[in-house]
Amino acid sequence: MRRALATLALAVTVAGGALAIAQSDVFDPDAIAANERRQLLTAKQQSAEAMQRSAALEAQATAARDDADRLKKRSAALAARIQSAEADINAGEARVALVGRRVAAQEARLAEQRQPLLELTAALQQLSRQPPVSVLAQPGSLADMVHARAVLDAAMPVIAQRTAGVRRELVQLRATKTQQAIALKALAASKTQLARRRDALTRLENEGRLRSRELMSSAQLEADRALGLGEKARDIVDLMDTLEIDSATRGELAELAGPLPRPRDPTSAAMIAAPPAPAEAELARGAYRLPVVGRIVAGLGEVNESGVRSRGITIAARPGGQVVAPAPGRVSFAGDYRGYGKIVIIDHGGGWTSLVTGMIALSVGVGDTLDAGTPVGRAGSQDSRITVELRRAGRPVDIVAMLG
Repeated sequence: MRRALATLALAVTVAGGALAIAQSDVFDPDAIAANERRQLLTAKQQSAEAMQRSAALEAQATAARDDADRLKKRSAALAARIQSAEADINAGEARVALVGRRVAAQEARLAEQRQPLLELTAALQQLSRQPPVSVLAQPGSLADMVHARAVLDAAMPVIAQRTAGVRRELVQLRATKTQQAIALKALAASKTQLARRRDALTRLENEGRLRSRELMSSAQLEADRALGLGEKARDIVDLMDTLEIDSATRGELAELAGPLPRPRDPTSAAMIAAPPAPAEAELARGAYRLPVVGRIVAGLGEVNESGVRSRGITIAARPGGQVVAPAPGRVSFAGDYRGYGKIVIIDHGGGWTSLVTGMIALSVGVGDTLDAGTPVGRAGSQDSRITVELRRAGRPVDIVAMLG
């Protein structure tokens, strides 16, 4: 019996120490949890921005008078909705991770608080096994019984307090698990919505291809020429330089005036002023956007593990993530290129060029005219890293300064 009393007193003492830890409601997130919170906020912002772009593009599609332009706007609006669903999935995964971490912390606190209570219960059970009559028959049992009564009187309020703490922990745990179930359900709904929107975009793209079959011959010639340039280029920078020169030449030819009528007085021909040179276009600040939803893992000028300095921004996208045109322009190259996966080079005019690399599938071809947000391809299924570079007259430009 003395051993049971000692166990009871020790259990009460240990329970008090465990309670001081378990009753703390402060959730102290570590670096991983803090990063998950940042990802959650970023993903929610990306989703809201994508939905705003989609609404604006849907309005433009409704107002479009030309069927081809309407189809292009609808595709861009649907691509924005796909990116919104991808951002919702990123947010859902971050939310599930955060809630799961909170559940694990609460279960750990509950287990720590339960252990001394189990020891306390075991000591009480040991005391209860001895009937009062047998206690009186034992030598010195009267003093032990008085001692036990005093310990029990002191222990009962503490027991009530400790069990109340456990009950509170159980209520909080059930509430957190309810939040976890809601987060998992929302995540599953976002994935279902993403699959439906991808199917709808595929149908729109097939419809666009059927409508543009009559242009396939000239487009194929231009694509073959672009692929030829890619084979001759020493590296991707050389390819972009060549395409920039080609774009400048094409722009100059397009700006040339038609043949002038022969003047009646040939001597006045020298007085005819030459047409002014076309003004160089300017890619407005705020008109540029990142081509894919995800987390930026490398910025301009950073050196990677291979010792290569980055000329753009690298984004960790979702597997199969939707890639769109970062700004309006014309596709000057689209296809596979030497270790970069499938790439797209977009000529924005005025010496501005974008390079998007790392895609596994393309939905545009050489010569296509793109609006900002037009779908151009899909990210890979594993280690999906999309890199975007913006150049002006052959020099890399900081994309962050151009983002809207």
